[in-house]
Amino acid sequence: MEKVKVLIWGFGAMGSGMASMLLKKEGVEIVGICDAHPDRVGKNFKDVLNVTSNHPNVVINKDIDEVIAGAKADVALLATDSFTKNAYDKIVKLLEKKINVVSTAEEMAYPYVNEPELAKKMDEIAKANGVSVLGTGINPGLIMDLLAVCLTGCMEEVDHVTCRRVNSLSPFGPAVMEEQGVGMELDTFNELNAKGELAGHVGFRESVGMMAAALGFKVDQFEQQMKPIVTDVDRKSPYGFAAAGNLAGVNMTAQGYENGVEKFDMQHPQQIEPQLGGVDTGDYIVIKGTPEVNMAITPEVDGGIGTIAMCVNMIPHVINSDAGLKTMIDLPVPRAIMGDMRELIK
Repeated sequence: MEKVKVLIWGFGAMGSGMASMLLKKEGVEIVGICDAHPDRVGKNFKDVLNVTSNHPNVVINKDIDEVIAGAKADVALLATDSFTKNAYDKIVKLLEKKINVVSTAEEMAYPYVNEPELAKKMDEIAKANGVSVLGTGINPGLIMDLLAVCLTGCMEEVDHVTCRRVNSLSPFGPAVMEEQGVGMELDTFNELNAKGELAGHVGFRESVGMMAAALGFKVDQFEQQMKPIVTDVDRKSPYGFAAAGNLAGVNMTAQGYENGVEKFDMQHPQQIEPQLGGVDTGDYIVIKGTPEVNMAITPEVDGGIGTIAMCVNMIPHVINSDAGLKTMIDLPVPRAIMGDMRELIK
């Protein structure tokens, strides 16, 4: 069997990380890379990664049509956007070329809640072309939704789910830095937040929607809040900088209700270099019911590596899936692929 052929669209922090991971895997080959950044266009991706490998050379091209034409890819890893409406045209272009898609766009984890019409169209287009599309990552995609759903498998009754992720934003790229207000002055944050013009964490509504669908809750009310995390010291990450007195990130919270009763409580303080503010990271899930479940992972699961790995490790499941728009509750549980990826393809 030929190697699994992978196209990467977007070669920033996440896309380049996926390429690095794929170079370590058996039975898979990168056949095309699209990115518009002038420092990357026209270069061999291995030179951009600064790695030595026997993998065939692939030159980064800013023209996605040329990349698709030359790639003959089985699956595309799309790492360009956070919102479904921004990723939609790219996803459709790939689906219409009969290429399966794994997207890092947070809203794509469960697009039915924010973009139901686009979700319906993507499902129809994917089915018409015999391929599938999945949105995933560390969060949403695993830590604050799928993992909680899995933990309920040992329960008779579920009354309430609390998911808390205290994490570092440092591994993520410029788009996330902007969404989280990293480096922003407090007055600017207050102004933008009052107008609803600052994204903060993207994905709470999707995580709640996914968990509710999995458990059978009918969430009819959703609320979300955002507060600034102001740093007392200068903080610098690979893609962000926060001077003392400015934002190092934001504390996001959200609640999902059924008939006026809170069923989901989401807590997500996130910032660059949290240790400089005396913050210990971790992932926590508390599920009230019979029996009660308490889970703690300290420190946090690394968000950058986690997102990269989730997308790469879901490749066989997306290829094997029946056609259409999929979510993480539709496909087999994610797992690390330590052998030849081809052995997992049906």
